[in-house]
Amino acid sequence: MSSADRPIVVALTGASGAPYGVRLVEVLLHAGRRVHLLISPAAAEVFLREMDRILHLDETRFDPRTFLGRDVSFPADHLRFHHHTNFSAPIASGSYQTAGMVICPCSLGTLAAVAHGLSENLIHRAADVHLKERRPLILVPRETPLGLIPLRNMVAATEAGAVILPAMPAFYTRPQTLQDMVDFIVARICDHLQIPHRLVPRWGQIADRD
Repeated sequence: MSSADRPIVVALTGASGAPYGVRLVEVLLHAGRRVHLLISPAAAEVFLREMDRILHLDETRFDPRTFLGRDVSFPADHLRFHHHTNFSAPIASGSYQTAGMVICPCSLGTLAAVAHGLSENLIHRAADVHLKERRPLILVPRETPLGLIPLRNMVAATEAGAVILPAMPAFYTRPQTLQDMVDFIVARICDHLQIPHRLVPRWGQIADRD
């Protein structure tokens, strides 16, 4: 199985930034990629505050339309939701091949668990699997300011093989909307996953808007 045929794991945890995670899943599905989705209870609370939608985290009740906010056309088997306590899920094992994992947004608590190998739930375990199997693991923290402990945890996670990709939108793309700013971060994630996209113009290709 080639890397392009392998699924991508996306996890949302309890940091601000739910729109980043939703947009990332949407872009991956539009690109024809299969997604294994994880959402922590804290992420569901943030999701309600930021997206004004209630998520049911029971695997039998999860509704992709509620998560995405609208009907998105994709094969039914391309989005698979796992409960965060389900260690029987395939992504809990390194024998199940994936193309990478993104925790977006990544809470500082989740960052700490990943940096120190604390597999307390399926999100932590799946991240640990990606590190031990030397597969891409992208952590997208959204917090400010950063204290010494999370900074050290970022160093530890980086040394273990993760990519720390903070939710820091750029302005050289001349964003006109909040969606433009969200797309910048999603574009950088896709770059690291080697997912082709046309979400934002690249440096050196910026149209003159003056």
